[in-house]
Amino acid sequence: MHIMFVCTGNICRSPIGELLMRHYLAGTSVVVDSAGTHGLTNHAIDPFSRELMDEVGIESREFRSRRLTADMARSADLILCFEKEQLADIKTLAPTMGRRVFLLPDFANLATSCAERGLIQGLTVPKRMESIITQAPRLVGVIPTSDDIEDPHRKSFDVFERACEQTNAAIVTILDSLRKHYRRRSSSAIAQY
Repeated sequence: MHIMFVCTGNICRSPIGELLMRHYLAGTSVVVDSAGTHGLTNHAIDPFSRELMDEVGIESREFRSRRLTADMARSADLILCFEKEQLADIKTLAPTMGRRVFLLPDFANLATSCAERGLIQGLTVPKRMESIITQAPRLVGVIPTSDDIEDPHRKSFDVFERACEQTNAAIVTILDSLRKHYRRRSSSAIAQY
């Protein structure tokens, strides 16, 4: 499975999403990367985002930004973005990806709803993620909608910190939902990512 995080410039929020998810899913077959709808090309991660990653021991100095293309979008199995405007931009750029593009907090709500209903299927992270994507059309209108995760670009460290906390909380919710599936289904199954 290929998960892509997309924000606007690919220097603040989406690198944080990429680096956190990659850290949490280290050792799995999941590929995680990021891009920006109006991405700067080959820029380093924002210094405040780098500081936040340093605080949790995640190396980010090698990160370089890139602009989202239609081919890049189509190569992903799941695209997680931070604002409704990005969602619309991605669906315009790669219309065939429509059912695989979500606001990050909305996908977290979807994962929780699927876990609570026992709808998550599969023995691997990619299969379990795919089962959430498959259930999305059925649960539209049932899951709560989310607010955007504010763009912290050129804002104070507090805004970066809040965006990082919201991003991390959504990722942890998604991954915990995958684990809950096993707790509910079988006590003998391995409950790891």
